[in-house]
Amino acid sequence: MPYEWTSPPQAPRQQMRLWPHQSLPPRGFAAFILATFTLILIPTLPLLGTVLLWGLLPFTLLAVGGMYLALQKNHRARQIEEVLTLDDDTAHLTHTSPKGEVKEWDCNRYWAQVLKYEKGGPVPHYVTLRGHGREVEIGAFLSEDERKDLFEDLKRSLHR
Repeated sequence: MPYEWTSPPQAPRQQMRLWPHQSLPPRGFAAFILATFTLILIPTLPLLGTVLLWGLLPFTLLAVGGMYLALQKNHRARQIEEVLTLDDDTAHLTHTSPKGEVKEWDCNRYWAQVLKYEKGGPVPHYVTLRGHGREVEIGAFLSEDERKDLFEDLKRSLHR
């Protein structure tokens, strides 16, 4: 699951770290690019030693380069991290965007509310934290089942 509590539930200070699912590790990325390049070159094998090969080779390299750039852009877009810290009397959420921008929210833990919007949010089962006059999203990048589990986890931990 792409979130974890980094401290035990009985600890006076709890911390939860959330991140998007990373389905393609670096080794898988390299293997995919190599396999794509190899499979694209298979139809050009009969053209070895001809002038036509040099006409097709730039387009092959453009296709592989485009795939590489698209996967790199997708990887950078998944560099989101959220950290929720629960002390005895405060709740503090830090959201780091893919561009490195940091947004913070905090409020008194007693007044903090965990809300789940079944419908009407940007995603189904949209989870938010409300308190100190603001409502902030948490875990919007998680899957639907993970957001349901997150809601129950937060409800249980926030009001222990």
